[in-house]
Amino acid sequence: MPLRIRPHSFRGVALAVAALTAALSWAPGSAAAPRPAAASAIPAASAAAIQAVNFEDNFDGPAGSAVDGGKWQIETGDNVANHERQYYTAGNANASLNGQGQLVITARRENPGNYQCWYGRCEYTSARLNTAGRFTQTYGHVEARMKVPRGQGMWPAFWMLGNDIGDVGWPASGEIDVMENVGFEPSTVHGTLHGPGYSGSGGIGAAYSLPGGQAFADAFHTFAVDWSPDSITWSVDGNVYQRRTPADLGGRQWVFNKPFFLILNLAVGGYWPGDPDGSTVFPQQLVVDHVRVTTSDTGGSGGTLRGLSGKCLDVAAANTANGTPVQLYGCNGSAAQRWTVGTDGTVRALGKCLDAASAGTADGTRVQLWDCNGTGAQRWSYNAATDDLVNIPANKCLDVLDNNPADGTPTQLWTCTGSANQKWSLVS
Repeated sequence: MPLRIRPHSFRGVALAVAALTAALSWAPGSAAAPRPAAASAIPAASAAAIQAVNFEDNFDGPAGSAVDGGKWQIETGDNVANHERQYYTAGNANASLNGQGQLVITARRENPGNYQCWYGRCEYTSARLNTAGRFTQTYGHVEARMKVPRGQGMWPAFWMLGNDIGDVGWPASGEIDVMENVGFEPSTVHGTLHGPGYSGSGGIGAAYSLPGGQAFADAFHTFAVDWSPDSITWSVDGNVYQRRTPADLGGRQWVFNKPFFLILNLAVGGYWPGDPDGSTVFPQQLVVDHVRVTTSDTGGSGGTLRGLSGKCLDVAAANTANGTPVQLYGCNGSAAQRWTVGTDGTVRALGKCLDAASAGTADGTRVQLWDCNGTGAQRWSYNAATDDLVNIPANKCLDVLDNNPADGTPTQLWTCTGSANQKWSLVS
């Protein structure tokens, strides 16, 4: 469908117009998402071995206070793209803490500010929050524990957008819908991917339904994705119901190996859920107990990374300080040479990550140890068949400087040449 944005929509929010662009994907895309025959056909998710908490909000604070502005920004305005009916308000008018460690996003049938929407005078207010400019993540476990509202026309969602949306637009930015629910399906939630050639009604996804006609509005549930290079897996309360890889896209572009930011919102009406009717009771609330993003090495491989002249990749002096050089050194069995190549795209030692200094991508960028932060500087692809260890954003190899086998020789990024000083064998 064509995108139309009113000039006043989402005032005062950096990247807000970009964020609004992705909203058009929701209604038709998730409605058309295929459903698995049964959720039990896919095994339950295993417990993650958490290595780092990259983002967490437990919404602690006095009742009535606004969310932490260091973590979230509040979007304001209407949304013509989906023909939603609400006006998103600022501050704590429709998004506030309840004093019990929870965020409450409230949709009301009201218009206290004489707000104007695409269809005239707005009939409803609600709230939408995002972490753009405050937090982004590439890979890991992303989850929110929430209790959704109920009623015709309600449309709560927890989702993510590619942080490059301001440069490449939507859907090239990619969109990961962790959870969407529409009021006319009280027992069902949807998880969907949107990207170039599979956006809107062509989104790739699936649905999960509670057994026995239970409603998601009756209790809190945990909605999550486990995200690794070229793979995203959805779960509800630990029950996995779909996994998607580039093979599911029929040759179309996979745009999910880069940083994304988080979004929480409660929409009212729109193409997919339909508008509220006489059965809908207001106010309605989306209650969020926590949002958490962690990185995990679950399923990863550990050992030494042996390279030039049989020597090992080593953290200089076993120093855990940020910026410690990563070098070539004679293998000695120490923890400074024990690496985990994780399923989340990280390579870790001493509790920290292999990192391209200053997120550099040029030949000669030094490689160091740094706190794990989910950035592209810490995203690596290891190919055991060819012994290549490649920094994904740079598309360059981990290289021993000047092909020098001496102890203490620094490592760097360099254009992949297949030479011996770029070969690393993971030995358990």
